[in-house]
Amino acid sequence: MTPDDITSAREALLEGVIAYPTEAVFGLGCDPTNDTAIQKILDLKQRPVDKGLILIAADYSQLLPYVDDQAIGQDKRFSVFSHWPGPTTLILPARKFVSHLLTGGRETIAVRVTAFEPARELCRKLGTPLVSTSANPAGEEPARTADEVRAYFGDALNWIMDADVGGAAAPSQIIDPLTKKVFRQS
Repeated sequence: MTPDDITSAREALLEGVIAYPTEAVFGLGCDPTNDTAIQKILDLKQRPVDKGLILIAADYSQLLPYVDDQAIGQDKRFSVFSHWPGPTTLILPARKFVSHLLTGGRETIAVRVTAFEPARELCRKLGTPLVSTSANPAGEEPARTADEVRAYFGDALNWIMDADVGGAAAPSQIIDPLTKKVFRQS
Protein backbone atom coordinates (compact mmCIF):
# COMPACT_ATOMS: atom_id res chain seq x y z
CA MET A 1 0.00 0.00 0.00
CA THR A 2 1.27 3.44 -0.89
CA PRO A 3 1.03 6.38 1.53
CA ASP A 4 -1.76 7.79 -0.69
CA ASP A 5 -3.66 4.47 -0.39
CA ILE A 6 -3.37 4.61 3.38
CA THR A 7 -4.56 8.22 3.49
CA SER A 8 -7.50 7.41 1.20
CA ALA A 9 -8.44 4.34 3.24
CA ARG A 10 -8.21 6.26 6.51
CA GLU A 11 -10.43 9.08 5.19
CA ALA A 12 -12.90 6.58 3.75
CA LEU A 13 -13.04 4.69 7.04
CA LEU A 14 -14.06 7.92 8.79
CA GLU A 15 -16.81 8.45 6.22
CA GLY A 16 -18.26 4.96 5.96
CA VAL A 17 -17.78 1.66 4.13
CA ILE A 18 -14.73 0.26 2.35
CA ALA A 19 -14.06 -2.92 0.38
CA TYR A 20 -10.86 -4.95 0.50
CA PRO A 21 -9.60 -8.40 -0.48
CA THR A 22 -9.57 -11.25 2.03
CA GLU A 23 -8.35 -14.85 1.87
CA ALA A 24 -11.14 -15.96 -0.51
CA VAL A 25 -13.38 -13.02 -1.49
CA PHE A 26 -13.67 -9.26 -1.24
CA GLY A 27 -14.98 -8.01 2.06
CA LEU A 28 -17.05 -5.01 3.02
CA GLY A 29 -15.75 -3.30 6.10
CA CYS A 30 -15.86 -0.29 8.34
CA ASP A 31 -14.75 1.02 11.69
CA PRO A 32 -16.30 -1.36 14.26
CA THR A 33 -17.20 1.60 16.50
CA ASN A 34 -19.24 3.32 13.78
CA ASP A 35 -22.81 2.00 14.09
CA THR A 36 -23.97 4.15 11.15
CA ALA A 37 -21.41 2.51 8.84
CA ILE A 38 -22.18 -0.96 10.24
CA GLN A 39 -25.88 -0.41 9.53
CA LYS A 40 -25.00 0.74 6.00
CA ILE A 41 -23.17 -2.56 5.42
CA LEU A 42 -26.19 -4.51 6.67
CA ASP A 43 -28.47 -2.48 4.39
CA LEU A 44 -26.19 -2.88 1.35
CA LYS A 45 -26.05 -6.63 1.88
CA GLN A 46 -29.71 -6.92 2.91
CA ARG A 47 -28.36 -8.86 5.88
CA PRO A 48 -30.41 -9.35 9.06
CA VAL A 49 -28.90 -7.80 12.21
CA ASP A 50 -29.25 -11.06 14.15
CA LYS A 51 -26.60 -12.77 12.00
CA GLY A 52 -23.84 -10.58 13.44
CA LEU A 53 -20.61 -9.68 11.68
CA ILE A 54 -16.94 -10.68 11.81
CA LEU A 55 -14.02 -8.48 12.84
CA ILE A 56 -10.63 -9.08 11.25
CA ALA A 57 -7.40 -7.79 12.72
CA ALA A 58 -3.65 -7.72 12.19
CA ASP A 59 -3.07 -9.18 15.66
CA TYR A 60 -4.96 -10.16 18.79
CA SER A 61 -4.22 -6.88 20.56
CA GLN A 62 -6.45 -5.07 18.03
CA LEU A 63 -9.35 -7.29 19.13
CA LEU A 64 -8.99 -6.70 22.88
CA PRO A 65 -11.46 -3.76 22.95
CA TYR A 66 -14.14 -6.18 21.63
CA VAL A 67 -13.22 -9.57 23.12
CA ASP A 68 -13.70 -10.25 26.82
CA ASP A 69 -10.23 -11.72 27.20
CA GLN A 70 -10.70 -12.40 30.94
CA ALA A 71 -13.57 -14.77 30.11
CA ILE A 72 -11.17 -17.06 28.22
CA GLY A 73 -9.81 -19.54 30.74
CA GLN A 74 -6.13 -20.39 30.85
CA ASP A 75 -6.99 -23.95 29.84
CA LYS A 76 -8.60 -22.66 26.58
CA ARG A 77 -5.99 -20.11 25.51
CA PHE A 78 -3.94 -22.56 23.41
CA SER A 79 -7.10 -23.60 21.59
CA VAL A 80 -7.78 -19.95 20.77
CA PHE A 81 -4.32 -18.78 19.76
CA SER A 82 -3.29 -21.91 17.84
CA HIS A 83 -5.64 -20.88 15.00
CA TRP A 84 -4.00 -17.50 14.30
CA PRO A 85 -2.87 -15.87 12.24
CA GLY A 86 -4.88 -17.76 9.69
CA PRO A 87 -8.18 -18.23 7.89
CA THR A 88 -10.17 -19.38 10.93
CA THR A 89 -12.80 -17.14 12.51
CA LEU A 90 -13.40 -17.75 16.20
CA ILE A 91 -16.48 -17.12 18.30
CA LEU A 92 -15.28 -15.57 21.55
CA PRO A 93 -16.91 -13.83 24.53
CA ALA A 94 -17.72 -10.20 23.72
CA ARG A 95 -17.23 -7.26 26.01
CA LYS A 96 -20.53 -5.94 27.36
CA PHE A 97 -20.53 -2.64 25.42
CA VAL A 98 -19.89 -4.12 21.94
CA SER A 99 -22.58 -3.06 19.48
CA HIS A 100 -25.45 -5.50 18.94
CA LEU A 101 -24.96 -4.81 15.23
CA LEU A 102 -21.65 -6.69 15.47
CA THR A 103 -22.74 -9.45 17.85
CA GLY A 104 -26.21 -10.02 16.46
CA GLY A 105 -27.47 -9.58 20.02
CA ARG A 106 -25.34 -12.44 21.37
CA GLU A 107 -22.81 -12.39 24.20
CA THR A 108 -20.13 -13.51 21.73
CA ILE A 109 -18.35 -11.95 18.79
CA ALA A 110 -16.81 -13.49 15.65
CA VAL A 111 -13.15 -12.49 15.21
CA ARG A 112 -10.16 -13.44 13.05
CA VAL A 113 -6.49 -12.54 13.06
CA THR A 114 -5.90 -12.77 9.36
CA ALA A 115 -2.72 -14.09 7.78
CA PHE A 116 -3.69 -12.63 4.39
CA GLU A 117 -1.12 -9.87 4.08
CA PRO A 118 -3.12 -7.19 2.17
CA ALA A 119 -5.94 -7.28 4.76
CA ARG A 120 -3.47 -7.60 7.62
CA GLU A 121 -1.47 -4.62 6.39
CA LEU A 122 -4.66 -2.59 5.99
CA CYS A 123 -5.62 -3.27 9.63
CA ARG A 124 -2.07 -2.55 10.76
CA LYS A 125 -1.79 0.75 8.85
CA LEU A 126 -5.25 1.92 9.92
CA GLY A 127 -4.57 0.89 13.51
CA THR A 128 -7.91 -0.84 13.94
CA PRO A 129 -9.70 -4.09 13.30
CA LEU A 130 -12.25 -3.98 10.50
CA VAL A 131 -15.75 -5.27 10.16
CA SER A 132 -15.54 -8.04 7.57
CA THR A 133 -18.38 -9.55 5.61
CA SER A 134 -18.41 -10.79 2.04
CA ALA A 135 -18.96 -8.11 -0.60
CA ASN A 136 -22.25 -9.20 -2.11
CA PRO A 137 -25.96 -8.64 -1.68
CA ALA A 138 -27.73 -11.51 0.10
CA GLY A 139 -28.22 -14.47 -2.22
CA GLU A 140 -25.57 -13.37 -4.75
CA GLU A 141 -22.07 -14.78 -5.27
CA PRO A 142 -19.37 -12.97 -3.28
CA ALA A 143 -17.26 -10.51 -5.28
CA ARG A 144 -13.77 -11.76 -6.06
CA THR A 145 -12.49 -8.63 -7.82
CA ALA A 146 -12.69 -4.88 -7.29
CA ASP A 147 -14.72 -4.64 -10.53
CA GLU A 148 -17.28 -7.13 -9.20
CA VAL A 149 -17.56 -5.04 -6.01
CA ARG A 150 -18.21 -1.92 -8.12
CA ALA A 151 -20.83 -3.80 -10.16
CA TYR A 152 -22.70 -4.76 -6.97
CA PHE A 153 -22.44 -1.49 -5.05
CA GLY A 154 -21.49 1.29 -7.50
CA ASP A 155 -20.80 4.55 -5.68
CA ALA A 156 -22.25 3.36 -2.35
CA LEU A 157 -18.76 2.57 -1.02
CA ASN A 158 -16.24 5.13 0.15
CA TRP A 159 -13.10 3.25 -0.98
CA ILE A 160 -12.15 -0.02 -2.71
CA MET A 161 -8.69 -1.52 -2.29
CA ASP A 162 -7.39 -2.52 -5.69
CA ALA A 163 -5.68 -5.83 -4.92
CA ASP A 164 -6.23 -9.52 -5.57
CA VAL A 165 -7.98 -11.88 -3.17
CA GLY A 166 -6.05 -14.78 -1.66
CA GLY A 167 -6.05 -18.31 -2.97
CA ALA A 168 -8.56 -19.82 -0.54
CA ALA A 169 -11.38 -21.62 -2.30
CA ALA A 170 -13.97 -21.05 0.44
CA PRO A 171 -14.78 -18.50 3.14
CA SER A 172 -13.11 -18.91 6.53
CA GLN A 173 -14.07 -21.68 8.88
CA ILE A 174 -16.03 -20.41 11.91
CA ILE A 175 -15.62 -22.25 15.20
CA ASP A 176 -16.08 -21.72 18.92
CA PRO A 177 -12.75 -22.88 20.37
CA LEU A 178 -14.21 -22.91 23.89
CA THR A 179 -16.99 -25.39 23.07
CA LYS A 180 -15.46 -26.90 19.87
CA LYS A 181 -18.71 -26.17 18.00
CA VAL A 182 -18.25 -25.65 14.24
CA PHE A 183 -20.53 -23.01 12.70
CA ARG A 184 -19.09 -23.07 9.16
CA GLN A 185 -16.61 -25.43 7.51
CA SER A 186 -14.03 -24.00 5.13
